[in-house]
Amino acid sequence: MSKPVNTSKTGSARRRRRKASDTPSKPGRRIARLLLWAGAALIGVAGVLVLLFSTLNPPTTPYMMSERARLGEIAHDWVPMEEIAPVMARAAVAAEDANFCLHWGLDLKAIRTAMASGGNRGASTISQQVVKNVYLWQGRSWFRKALEAGMTPAVEAVWTKRRILEVYLNVAEFDEGVFGIGRAAPHYFGVAAADLTDVQAARLAAILPNPKGRSAANPSDFVRRRAAAILDGAATIRRDGRDDCFE
Repeated sequence: MSKPVNTSKTGSARRRRRKASDTPSKPGRRIARLLLWAGAALIGVAGVLVLLFSTLNPPTTPYMMSERARLGEIAHDWVPMEEIAPVMARAAVAAEDANFCLHWGLDLKAIRTAMASGGNRGASTISQQVVKNVYLWQGRSWFRKALEAGMTPAVEAVWTKRRILEVYLNVAEFDEGVFGIGRAAPHYFGVAAADLTDVQAARLAAILPNPKGRSAANPSDFVRRRAAAILDGAATIRRDGRDDCFE
Protein backbone atom coordinates (compact mmCIF):
# COMPACT_ATOMS: atom_id res chain seq x y z
CA MET A 1 0.00 0.00 0.00
CA SER A 2 1.53 3.34 -1.11
CA LYS A 3 1.99 6.10 1.38
CA PRO A 4 -0.27 9.15 0.97
CA VAL A 5 1.40 12.17 -0.56
CA ASN A 6 1.69 15.17 1.74
CA THR A 7 0.20 17.79 -0.62
CA SER A 8 0.89 20.67 1.76
CA LYS A 9 4.63 19.93 1.70
CA THR A 10 4.61 19.47 -2.07
CA GLY A 11 2.78 22.77 -2.58
CA SER A 12 5.19 24.56 -0.28
CA ALA A 13 8.16 23.19 -2.17
CA ARG A 14 6.66 24.32 -5.48
CA ARG A 15 6.01 27.82 -4.13
CA ARG A 16 9.59 28.04 -2.83
CA ARG A 17 10.99 26.99 -6.22
CA ARG A 18 8.73 29.46 -8.03
CA LYS A 19 9.68 32.25 -5.66
CA ALA A 20 13.37 31.46 -6.07
CA SER A 21 13.06 31.51 -9.86
CA ASP A 22 11.17 34.84 -9.79
CA THR A 23 13.65 36.53 -7.45
CA PRO A 24 16.83 37.98 -9.00
CA SER A 25 20.05 36.50 -7.78
CA LYS A 26 22.08 38.42 -5.23
CA PRO A 27 24.85 39.27 -7.74
CA GLY A 28 22.18 40.54 -10.15
CA ARG A 29 20.66 42.74 -7.46
CA ARG A 30 24.08 44.10 -6.54
CA ILE A 31 24.86 44.94 -10.16
CA ALA A 32 21.50 46.65 -10.63
CA ARG A 33 22.03 48.62 -7.43
CA LEU A 34 25.53 49.64 -8.50
CA LEU A 35 24.25 50.79 -11.89
CA LEU A 36 21.54 52.87 -10.22
CA TRP A 37 24.07 54.45 -7.86
CA ALA A 38 26.48 55.10 -10.72
CA GLY A 39 23.73 56.75 -12.75
CA ALA A 40 22.66 58.89 -9.81
CA ALA A 41 26.28 59.88 -9.13
CA LEU A 42 26.80 60.80 -12.79
CA ILE A 43 23.69 62.98 -12.79
CA GLY A 44 24.80 64.59 -9.52
CA VAL A 45 28.30 65.37 -10.81
CA ALA A 46 26.87 66.78 -14.05
CA GLY A 47 24.48 68.96 -12.06
CA VAL A 48 27.30 70.31 -9.89
CA LEU A 49 29.44 71.10 -12.94
CA VAL A 50 26.54 72.84 -14.67
CA LEU A 51 26.01 75.02 -11.60
CA LEU A 52 29.74 75.59 -11.12
CA PHE A 53 30.49 76.84 -14.61
CA SER A 54 27.43 79.10 -14.69
CA THR A 55 29.64 81.61 -12.87
CA LEU A 56 33.15 80.12 -12.75
CA ASN A 57 35.16 80.14 -15.98
CA PRO A 58 36.22 76.64 -17.10
CA PRO A 59 40.03 76.57 -16.74
CA THR A 60 40.35 74.11 -19.62
CA THR A 61 38.36 71.56 -21.62
CA PRO A 62 38.91 67.90 -22.54
CA TYR A 63 39.80 68.89 -26.11
CA MET A 64 42.25 71.57 -24.94
CA MET A 65 43.94 68.99 -22.72
CA SER A 66 44.25 66.53 -25.59
CA GLU A 67 45.67 69.23 -27.89
CA ARG A 68 48.12 70.35 -25.22
CA ALA A 69 49.31 66.77 -24.88
CA ARG A 70 49.66 66.48 -28.66
CA LEU A 71 51.24 69.88 -29.38
CA GLY A 72 53.13 70.50 -26.15
CA GLU A 73 51.37 73.83 -25.51
CA ILE A 74 48.31 75.80 -26.56
CA ALA A 75 47.32 79.48 -26.56
CA HIS A 76 44.28 80.38 -24.47
CA ASP A 77 43.28 83.51 -22.55
CA TRP A 78 39.83 84.11 -21.10
CA VAL A 79 38.13 87.37 -22.12
CA PRO A 80 34.88 88.45 -20.43
CA MET A 81 31.94 89.31 -22.65
CA GLU A 82 32.33 93.00 -21.82
CA GLU A 83 35.74 92.95 -23.53
CA ILE A 84 34.56 91.28 -26.74
CA ALA A 85 33.38 93.42 -29.65
CA PRO A 86 29.56 93.07 -29.82
CA VAL A 87 29.79 92.36 -33.54
CA MET A 88 31.83 89.23 -32.75
CA ALA A 89 28.97 87.82 -30.71
CA ARG A 90 26.45 88.60 -33.44
CA ALA A 91 28.73 87.15 -36.11
CA ALA A 92 29.15 83.89 -34.18
CA VAL A 93 25.39 83.57 -33.78
CA ALA A 94 24.80 84.38 -37.46
CA ALA A 95 27.37 81.77 -38.49
CA GLU A 96 26.48 78.92 -36.15
CA ASP A 97 23.02 79.36 -34.66
CA ALA A 98 20.80 82.15 -36.03
CA ASN A 99 17.91 81.13 -33.73
CA PHE A 100 20.11 81.13 -30.62
CA CYS A 101 17.79 83.46 -28.70
CA LEU A 102 14.66 81.58 -29.74
CA HIS A 103 15.34 77.96 -28.73
CA TRP A 104 15.92 76.16 -25.42
CA GLY A 105 19.15 74.47 -26.45
CA LEU A 106 17.99 72.05 -29.14
CA ASP A 107 16.80 73.56 -32.42
CA LEU A 108 14.28 70.92 -33.47
CA LYS A 109 13.50 72.67 -36.75
CA ALA A 110 17.20 72.68 -37.69
CA ILE A 111 17.51 69.02 -36.70
CA ARG A 112 14.56 68.06 -38.93
CA THR A 113 16.01 70.09 -41.80
CA ALA A 114 19.43 68.47 -41.41
CA MET A 115 17.91 64.99 -41.30
CA ALA A 116 15.82 65.68 -44.40
CA SER A 117 18.86 66.90 -46.31
CA GLY A 118 20.96 63.93 -45.23
CA GLY A 119 23.62 66.17 -43.65
CA ASN A 120 24.61 67.03 -40.09
CA ARG A 121 25.70 70.65 -40.31
CA GLY A 122 23.32 73.22 -38.97
CA ALA A 123 21.66 70.87 -36.45
CA SER A 124 24.06 71.54 -33.57
CA THR A 125 23.29 74.72 -31.63
CA ILE A 126 25.82 76.92 -29.88
CA SER A 127 24.49 75.56 -26.58
CA GLN A 128 25.15 71.99 -27.71
CA GLN A 129 28.65 72.92 -28.84
CA VAL A 130 29.36 74.47 -25.44
CA VAL A 131 28.22 71.29 -23.67
CA LYS A 132 30.36 69.15 -25.99
CA ASN A 133 33.44 71.37 -25.65
CA VAL A 134 33.27 72.02 -21.91
CA TYR A 135 31.99 68.71 -20.52
CA LEU A 136 32.40 65.97 -23.11
CA TRP A 137 34.73 64.84 -25.86
CA GLN A 138 35.01 65.18 -29.62
CA GLY A 139 33.52 62.53 -31.85
CA ARG A 140 30.24 61.42 -33.37
CA SER A 141 29.24 58.47 -31.17
CA TRP A 142 25.57 58.11 -30.30
CA PHE A 143 26.47 57.84 -26.61
CA ARG A 144 28.19 61.24 -26.64
CA LYS A 145 25.33 62.77 -28.60
CA ALA A 146 22.85 61.37 -26.07
CA LEU A 147 24.80 62.87 -23.17
CA GLU A 148 25.01 66.17 -25.05
CA ALA A 149 21.26 66.20 -25.72
CA GLY A 150 20.55 65.43 -22.06
CA MET A 151 22.87 68.06 -20.61
CA THR A 152 22.06 70.91 -23.00
CA PRO A 153 18.57 71.72 -21.59
CA ALA A 154 20.08 71.69 -18.08
CA VAL A 155 22.71 74.24 -19.12
CA GLU A 156 20.02 76.35 -20.81
CA ALA A 157 17.91 76.22 -17.63
CA VAL A 158 20.76 77.39 -15.36
CA TRP A 159 22.97 79.60 -17.53
CA THR A 160 21.94 82.80 -19.24
CA LYS A 161 22.16 83.00 -23.02
CA ARG A 162 24.85 85.64 -22.62
CA ARG A 163 26.89 83.28 -20.44
CA ILE A 164 26.53 80.43 -22.96
CA LEU A 165 27.80 82.66 -25.77
CA GLU A 166 30.62 84.00 -23.61
CA VAL A 167 31.84 80.49 -22.85
CA TYR A 168 31.48 79.47 -26.49
CA LEU A 169 33.65 82.36 -27.71
CA ASN A 170 36.27 81.54 -25.09
CA VAL A 171 36.63 77.80 -25.70
CA ALA A 172 36.16 77.54 -29.47
CA GLU A 173 39.24 76.58 -31.48
CA PHE A 174 40.24 79.23 -34.06
CA ASP A 175 43.51 77.71 -35.30
CA GLU A 176 45.67 74.76 -34.37
CA GLY A 177 46.34 75.20 -30.65
CA VAL A 178 44.64 78.63 -30.56
CA PHE A 179 41.56 78.66 -28.35
CA GLY A 180 39.18 81.48 -27.55
CA ILE A 181 38.63 84.88 -29.07
CA GLY A 182 41.11 86.42 -26.60
CA ARG A 183 43.96 84.71 -28.46
CA ALA A 184 42.36 84.48 -31.90
CA ALA A 185 42.02 88.26 -32.39
CA PRO A 186 45.72 89.07 -31.85
CA HIS A 187 46.78 85.83 -33.55
CA TYR A 188 45.09 86.75 -36.82
CA PHE A 189 44.79 90.54 -36.76
CA GLY A 190 47.08 91.87 -34.02
CA VAL A 191 44.22 93.48 -32.11
CA ALA A 192 42.36 92.84 -28.86
CA ALA A 193 39.00 91.09 -28.94
CA ALA A 194 37.32 94.39 -28.07
CA ASP A 195 38.79 96.11 -31.14
CA LEU A 196 37.70 93.68 -33.84
CA THR A 197 36.10 95.30 -36.87
CA ASP A 198 32.94 93.96 -38.48
CA VAL A 199 34.92 92.29 -41.29
CA GLN A 200 37.46 90.77 -38.91
CA ALA A 201 34.71 89.38 -36.67
CA ALA A 202 32.89 87.92 -39.67
CA ARG A 203 36.06 86.23 -40.92
CA LEU A 204 36.75 84.72 -37.52
CA ALA A 205 33.21 83.36 -37.44
CA ALA A 206 33.59 82.13 -41.02
CA ILE A 207 36.46 79.78 -40.21
CA LEU A 208 34.30 77.86 -37.74
CA PRO A 209 33.85 74.92 -37.45
CA ASN A 210 36.96 74.07 -39.50
CA PRO A 211 39.69 76.41 -38.21
CA LYS A 212 42.52 74.07 -39.14
CA GLY A 213 41.48 74.11 -42.77
CA ARG A 214 40.64 77.82 -43.07
CA SER A 215 42.36 81.11 -42.33
CA ALA A 216 40.85 84.39 -41.17
CA ALA A 217 43.99 86.39 -42.03
CA ASN A 218 44.48 84.87 -45.51
CA PRO A 219 40.91 83.96 -46.43
CA SER A 220 40.09 81.78 -49.39
CA ASP A 221 37.28 82.75 -51.75
CA PHE A 222 34.99 80.47 -49.78
CA VAL A 223 35.84 82.19 -46.48
CA ARG A 224 35.34 85.62 -48.06
CA ARG A 225 31.92 84.65 -49.37
CA ARG A 226 30.94 83.06 -46.08
CA ALA A 227 32.15 86.12 -44.14
CA ALA A 228 30.06 88.42 -46.36
CA ALA A 229 26.99 86.27 -45.72
CA ILE A 230 27.73 86.30 -41.98
CA LEU A 231 27.97 90.10 -42.02
CA ASP A 232 24.52 90.30 -43.60
CA GLY A 233 23.18 87.76 -41.10
CA ALA A 234 24.65 89.63 -38.13
CA ALA A 235 23.02 92.86 -39.34
CA THR A 236 19.68 91.08 -39.73
CA ILE A 237 19.92 89.55 -36.25
CA ARG A 238 20.53 93.00 -34.79
CA ARG A 239 17.74 94.59 -36.82
CA ASP A 240 15.03 92.09 -35.91
CA GLY A 241 16.01 91.84 -32.23
CA ARG A 242 17.44 88.32 -32.21
CA ASP A 243 20.42 89.59 -30.23
CA ASP A 244 18.33 90.73 -27.25
CA CYS A 245 19.22 87.68 -25.16
CA PHE A 246 22.97 88.32 -25.16
CA GLU A 247 23.47 92.08 -25.64
